[in-house]
Amino acid sequence: MTVAYEYRPGLEGVPATQSSISYVDGQRGILEYQGIRIDNLAKYSSFLETAYLLIWGELPTQGELDSFEYEIRYHRRLKYRIRDMMKCFPESGHPMDSLQACAAALGLFYSRRALDDPAYIRAAVVRLLAKIPTMVAAFQLMRKGNDPIQPRDDLDYSANFLYMLTEREPDELAAKIFDVCLILHAEHTINASTFSAMVTASTLTDPYAVIASAVGTLAGPLHGGASEEVIVMLEEIGSVENVRPFVEKCIERKARIMGFGHRVYKVKDPRATILQALAEKLFEKFGQDIYYDIAIELEKVVAEKLGHRGIYPNVDFYSGLVYRKLRIPTDLYTPMFAIARVAGWLAHWKEQLEENRIFRPTQIYTGLHDHPYIPIEKRMMPTSAQSAVEAMVP
Repeated sequence: MTVAYEYRPGLEGVPATQSSISYVDGQRGILEYQGIRIDNLAKYSSFLETAYLLIWGELPTQGELDSFEYEIRYHRRLKYRIRDMMKCFPESGHPMDSLQACAAALGLFYSRRALDDPAYIRAAVVRLLAKIPTMVAAFQLMRKGNDPIQPRDDLDYSANFLYMLTEREPDELAAKIFDVCLILHAEHTINASTFSAMVTASTLTDPYAVIASAVGTLAGPLHGGASEEVIVMLEEIGSVENVRPFVEKCIERKARIMGFGHRVYKVKDPRATILQALAEKLFEKFGQDIYYDIAIELEKVVAEKLGHRGIYPNVDFYSGLVYRKLRIPTDLYTPMFAIARVAGWLAHWKEQLEENRIFRPTQIYTGLHDHPYIPIEKRMMPTSAQSAVEAMVP
């Protein structure tokens, strides 16, 4: 008897797990972490407090937060062998590829796979949250031929990362805004990279392999890489006057407009609203970005043309403009996303372990049955392949 399955490309709308970590209402534009609205966390919390909330399910007491921050502060440094490994990476390599390799390498030093030991789980959480930013900053300097900058124990999480990028203590407003950016990117239900992390976690491998798997998934331009593409798009448009023709041409060609549309949200992404306000705060203090007016016009025209289809700005649309004003290089935008999303990945890793079952989805087979085996001497090369081979012969 053949079982009938409903095929949904990309598993759209198919529940893959039960989770209490985050919640999205795409019709009303609501995002919650452990039941707390994202706008409240952005206003009142810090990234490390939010990470604690996501991973352990509740806001920490002051003592718990102080202890968590202390542990992370003193685990920021990298093993010298990891730094030596990074020196061998090509200067032209993408920072996400470097980050994936380094995250996996941590497992060589710290993997015991003691997944039933709360102390091991906490140590893995601390190490990954502490060391991922150091890895990103170190590769940025080393690919320019410079030595990496050591973390400063007197700086908080976000200020220290910006310092490691530049060896200059960051402006207080800039550090605060970067911290809010990390909160906004920390978690978002079962997206592609989180699902990748969960599938890897379900095999009961070590958490460093879990994070490396998620980093590799996040690197794609349809996921974390989209913020880089938004800046490329704004540069291509060039002026406010070019916005409408650009949008009309994209619609005509059915081309994707980067930074717009979301699988879940049918209104403006609440994170995009917060990021836009953060960008404006930066512009007030440090000067306007030449692409902001283009972005505003683009949002207006897309709403006019495509709003009826629920296509509005997502989290990637304004994040690139914020990072530009913070003087973060364009190809580091996705690693910024990764630094934040480690918190969400670890929360799902920990939750997966609590009632683990290895993922093993099925498929709908579309191939042949009882196909004969043809001896190699009787096989005919397809005409197209034969022509290609002949074209290669001098």
